[in-house]
Amino acid sequence: MLPTVFATLAVAQAGGAPEITIYNQGFALVKEVRRLDLREGRQQVRVEDVAALIEPNSVGVRRLRGAGDFVLLEQNYQYDLINPIAILNKAVGQRVRFLRLLENGQKDVVEGTLLSSPTAIVNPAGEGAQATYNGLVIRTDDGRILLNPSGEIEVMQLPEGMISKPTLVWDLDAKAGAAEVELSYLTRGMTWSADYVLTLDGAGKGDLIGWVTLNNASGVTFRDAKLKLLAGDVQRAQPEGMGVRGGVGGAMPMMAKAADQFQQEELFEYHLYTLQRPATVRDKETKQIQLLAGGGIPVEKKLIVDALRPFGRYFPSEGEFGTGNLKPQVRVEFVNSEKSGLGMPLPKGTVKVYQRDSSGSVQMLGEDSIDHTPKDERVSLVVGRSFDVVAERRRTNFRRLGPSTVEESFEIELRNRKSTPETVHVYERRYGDWRVTEKSQDFVKLDANTIDFVVQLKAGETRKVAYTVVTSW
Repeated sequence: MLPTVFATLAVAQAGGAPEITIYNQGFALVKEVRRLDLREGRQQVRVEDVAALIEPNSVGVRRLRGAGDFVLLEQNYQYDLINPIAILNKAVGQRVRFLRLLENGQKDVVEGTLLSSPTAIVNPAGEGAQATYNGLVIRTDDGRILLNPSGEIEVMQLPEGMISKPTLVWDLDAKAGAAEVELSYLTRGMTWSADYVLTLDGAGKGDLIGWVTLNNASGVTFRDAKLKLLAGDVQRAQPEGMGVRGGVGGAMPMMAKAADQFQQEELFEYHLYTLQRPATVRDKETKQIQLLAGGGIPVEKKLIVDALRPFGRYFPSEGEFGTGNLKPQVRVEFVNSEKSGLGMPLPKGTVKVYQRDSSGSVQMLGEDSIDHTPKDERVSLVVGRSFDVVAERRRTNFRRLGPSTVEESFEIELRNRKSTPETVHVYERRYGDWRVTEKSQDFVKLDANTIDFVVQLKAGETRKVAYTVVTSW
């Protein structure tokens, strides 16, 4: 028999606050400092208070200081937690005491052997098979068989191997003494996402508040932790589940002091955000922390008529696509730069856009998602469709010039029913080998397949954009 000592490890007092790095993909890297009081020779120690969703194959142990040197020979992760069903499952074949309340108020006490516990069994009959259930069966000392009796069951002793919390058991060969070690591991069940609130003033400016929404379902609470968030698409060998995303309301809270906010740094091809104060992340808790804040950001509203975007590639011989009445798409755009009042890399998340009405109340205009956005890049948000600016598109002429060459003419009528002027971008998408032969106004060629007619509309004005194009394929 190996000499064995079981000792529960405790977090070191000096510099013992845990460090958590949470990733977008629904997992976290946990680092803690633990103290080991070791004796000479081979022994076992129990490491409790680890996350219930720990990935055991990710555990790392590094000796920091102290006289107790050791070699880690074996590690076992025990997660058979104490609960009534688990106790009954392991107590099958053992003696139990059964108590039931009689009609006269007296208790009937019966002792015997537990033959079966109320455990679910999956019927292995293939797809569509349903689960069946074992019932509670007790054979009493006088030979009776009790089937699913109603009452209380007492087990004579707790079955071996059951624990109250998930535990790592280390088999060590050590020298006597105390040692501080760094314990690190990955755990599932921890997620974070970014949520943003952009409030417009109606005059071309906006205020942006960014929030971090954390969700901890790992099975353990981290008190006064050093919190870090890694933004980026980290490759993992196995896909991880995503957690619950929280939301942020439209009210504008007070902006946090700079010392309490996150500081960001570049790490490899990612961005790391470190909270500049300790934070307690409790198990089964959703927490929101302010990430960034910027005011007076220049914001541009854009109305876009993009008739062929929903249909993908377009071949003239297929008929008329993208014709009829169209609602222009409404976009809100700003630049993530220091000059605009921002300049911090924005983690991917959801942006809710609000604007105050004439009474000063905040009203939601729409929301859109953004990907990881570096600084100095443009953010473009789709918030909805225009109500009072209407477009009507039709093909006015079609002529075949050859087996794979056609000539088409299009007309887009724009009607501004508002009492204020508007600018509308008309995107026309052309595929194959094309050239515009006639046009009612100049356009900008955005790429090989897209042209942009920029139309200035006065209040109540109606204007038409017309062009003829020859396409070969």
